[in-house]
Amino acid sequence: MTKWEYATVPLLSHATKQILDNWGEDGWELVSVIPGPSVDGDPRNQQLVAYMKREKQ
Repeated sequence: MTKWEYATVPLLSHATKQILDNWGEDGWELVSVIPGPSVDGDPRNQQLVAYMKREKQ
């Protein structure tokens, strides 16, 4: 049976590709991206959160 480990990663809008590329280099696979909490309660300042997984070693 395959076992997985998971991580949640905040994504910065100006560096999304670089962040995902770095995690991918370490063997992590992107599962989903969802809206995270908003900054200062303003929904226009909402940060994204990536959910990642990789096979446990």
